[in-house]
Amino acid sequence: MPPTSTYRLQLQPEFPFAAAERAVPYLAGLGVSHLHLSPVLEAVPGSTHGYDVTDHRSVRAELGGEEGLRSLAATARTHGLGLVVDLVPNHMAASPRHNHALRAVLREGPDSPYARWFDIDWRAGDGRVLLPVLPARLPEVRDRFRVSGGSLHLDGQEFPLRAGTEGLPLDELLDAQWYRLGWWRLARTELDYRRFFTVSELIGVRVEDPEVFAASHEKIVELVADGVIEGLRIDHPDGLADPQAYLEELAAATGGRCWTVVEKILTGPETLPAAWPVAGTTGYDALRQLDGVFTDPLGADELADVYREFVGKAGDRGGHWEATARRAAYEVVTHDLAAETAALTRIAGRICAADPALRDHAPWALRTAIRELLVRVPVYRPYRTGGAEVLTPEAARGAKAAFAVPEEATAVDVVRDLALGVRGDGPEHRAFRARFAQTSSALRAKSVEDTAFYRYTPLLSANEVGGDAGRPAVPVEEFHAYCLRIARDWPGTGTVLSTHDTKRSADVRAGIAVLSQCPEVWAELLGEVAGVPAPDPHVAWTAWQTAFGFGAPDPDRLGPAILKSVREAGLRTSWTEPDAEYERAVAEFAAAGPGRIPLRAASEAAFALEPHIRAHALGAALAQLTMPGVPELYQNTEREYRALVDPDNRAPFTVGPEDERTAVVRAALRLRRAHPEAFGADGTYVPLTAEGPAAAHCLAFARSGRVITAVTRLSLRLAQAGGWQDTELVLPEGRWIDALDGVREFTGGPATEVKLAELFAERPVALLARVE
Repeated sequence: MPPTSTYRLQLQPEFPFAAAERAVPYLAGLGVSHLHLSPVLEAVPGSTHGYDVTDHRSVRAELGGEEGLRSLAATARTHGLGLVVDLVPNHMAASPRHNHALRAVLREGPDSPYARWFDIDWRAGDGRVLLPVLPARLPEVRDRFRVSGGSLHLDGQEFPLRAGTEGLPLDELLDAQWYRLGWWRLARTELDYRRFFTVSELIGVRVEDPEVFAASHEKIVELVADGVIEGLRIDHPDGLADPQAYLEELAAATGGRCWTVVEKILTGPETLPAAWPVAGTTGYDALRQLDGVFTDPLGADELADVYREFVGKAGDRGGHWEATARRAAYEVVTHDLAAETAALTRIAGRICAADPALRDHAPWALRTAIRELLVRVPVYRPYRTGGAEVLTPEAARGAKAAFAVPEEATAVDVVRDLALGVRGDGPEHRAFRARFAQTSSALRAKSVEDTAFYRYTPLLSANEVGGDAGRPAVPVEEFHAYCLRIARDWPGTGTVLSTHDTKRSADVRAGIAVLSQCPEVWAELLGEVAGVPAPDPHVAWTAWQTAFGFGAPDPDRLGPAILKSVREAGLRTSWTEPDAEYERAVAEFAAAGPGRIPLRAASEAAFALEPHIRAHALGAALAQLTMPGVPELYQNTEREYRALVDPDNRAPFTVGPEDERTAVVRAALRLRRAHPEAFGADGTYVPLTAEGPAAAHCLAFARSGRVITAVTRLSLRLAQAGGWQDTELVLPEGRWIDALDGVREFTGGPATEVKLAELFAERPVALLARVE
């Protein structure tokens, strides 16, 4: 049985399997059907997330090992719950000390049986793997090396030695290895292995190789076969050489016994490839719809105008989303991903050199063509099918405009053909196509999610994974169309509001999104705190809006999040080129202003927004729990949960006091568990439309004639317009009971309209269950 709902737990040494096991009775009582666990395979010691896998052969000892996992599964089963596990096929920790496969490669070189595990370009540089791990240039740390136990040691790092080299003088010993130890800054331009995004500490794994797939999935497949694991979340499939082929191999290996969803970020109208053998995505597309339908489009536009006037030259030039995203893409592809574009240029150069029809394309022309096409990919990456719809002739024409000499611009046609796989099918051709797509996904993630979202900040609630900062609002009709499509095509897909990767939890985003209904209040608030000096207007806007959404002063949590935002934006400082003086000013401002002043209580107008923040938060929560798809609750979000970007949002699970949210969550989840057929593959979704002057403020739908969800949207605008007045909603025929109090009853049918003022008399949301 696929899940009816899941609950995500962040495992870590501080919260191992045994702690999760103790939480099972409570979570079962909420009504979820499955626990969703963060990665469970062996990882770097002390890792708080588990995505830095070191050994696919064993369950992580720090969490309790395989015995602990099986015990958790058994306890969960006795309470009617199954387990879903986060699977990381794309990368491993690039730690020779802990990664046995990488250690073997570094010791034995390209002839190692593990060499096929990693995308290493042995033909780059001097034929050795660059390990950019030194804190300074080699001569500056030379005296800190020591050889012991057949390994080379430096400041807690350990590197294997090639057989027979242990007794060599240090300089000869270093030159004799299959790897070259280099300053960490060399990674940007000289790296010769595929990594996860720009994280050199995570090395890409070649799961497209059948032997590598089998070895790296044997334990997970065993746990699925034994019934320990019933579902899989596939982390970052866009990093793989061929996501569809991988998913087909995984489905064959697990015998189709797993509910499987992929962490696939869909852009704009993009849809999940229909041929993928999965239940759907992890739910960022649903998050975009949910956030958008509770955002006021007119107010968001006004807020953008206020933002441009307030920030001025301190922000990204011009303050417009499309231009900001394009500039960020150019910066990332030329700077952060320089090693990746260099790798693509080398492959393209080898292909051209071996093909008489392609000779004499200069490396600089190929590199320029690669960059210009990459920045024009409108989604995360092209796939095996449909690539021509992504890398369009129009994109090629735009790329050619970067060339001063038309004859040189023909390199664009070569690169486009190679990326689409229409020019040759040899190993190098396949390698180029895969690496182009993999680099495309890294570029999109780094330039949009990790750069532009921190530079363009009129409404921070829109700057979320899968979101559209340039179009933050979603019309009700568009939301219904999305739900109808999901119910038809992907009824088992995941839906989320908060995750371990969201930059702000749903409650924080709700607080910010309400500002789209009152941009004038936000402008007044900024004026009231103008006496707190900020390093620049951009950081002031971003920090105060973050603090407003967070709701309460907390310098220990807000300060690090604000500092991270300016580093990610890269306008005045960055992770790799920090400006210590600027960062000190940011920290002092955060402590004196957003970390100290309770902005939501700063004025009567701000305090008056609290009921509307509540309406947004409850409405989004109920809509997510009852819309098509399988809802996931992130740990602690069954009650009010305010969290900022990681690591703030990855604190261990706790059982806290229940609140109004908890009652809504429990009622909705229990309905899903009691009536899986109403919400599953055979269930229906029927939009319900209110009638009357405030009809636009009601979002309502019915699920399979058994459950009705109705929520209030844009409640501040509703109040300003005079409330519900005579607005009515016609319910489907039958008797309906309020599932949130178990008392109130309503009658549905063509001539029995329900006044929305009555329906929402107790709370801004309603969940009705059909009385049999």
